[in-house]
Amino acid sequence: MDIKLFFKAISRCLAGLLIIGLVLFVSANSIAYWNAWLLIGLLFVPMIIVAIVLIIKNPELLRKRLNTNEKEKEQKKVVLLSALMFLIGFIIAGLNYRYNWIVMPNIVVIVSSILFLVAYILYAEVLRENVYLSRTVEVQKNQKVIDTGLYSIVRHPMYTITILLFLTMPLILGSLISFIIFLVYPILIAKRIKNEEEVLEKDLNGYKEYKNKVKYKLIPFVW
Repeated sequence: MDIKLFFKAISRCLAGLLIIGLVLFVSANSIAYWNAWLLIGLLFVPMIIVAIVLIIKNPELLRKRLNTNEKEKEQKKVVLLSALMFLIGFIIAGLNYRYNWIVMPNIVVIVSSILFLVAYILYAEVLRENVYLSRTVEVQKNQKVIDTGLYSIVRHPMYTITILLFLTMPLILGSLISFIIFLVYPILIAKRIKNEEEVLEKDLNGYKEYKNKVKYKLIPFVW
């Protein structure tokens, strides 16, 4: 086991937990914000499990997933805007809890939590299918086109899954206003995909043929 990589992965998880916790609980002005505890558990427990599995089974993939140094200028903008969306959305969710702006029924939180877990299972499946799945837009050495499993249905299943993950987050937090803010994310993903496919068509052998074979980018029979 790569101990250095293990501690890097765990430290990233813990740092993310600390930042999200601070934003949510400070804006809520209470640690009794149970929706926040629920989201933290749903988000970080599976994340740590996936990190442990990857460091045992595929440390190179974990190393790629930890690399957030984007080279493409367009992608840097998308990453920055996504981070801003999360910050504003989480602050609004905390304020929504503090001031009881809109109280969502618990059934919405429960259903959203179930959808979140389903999306996380699909996320793990995509990681299993695609060993080239970097966090950054790039073509790696000896990279091949993946066209099986979920990749035989849509060209960017990871983005489909992250949209589901991220759109359920504000609902788990019980904030309709935050959900509206998070609707920016699919737009950002569409922008990311446009630039990513330009890079892949130029640098990845067989990607143009793959596009002809798999017509849909994110949603089958839609787009």
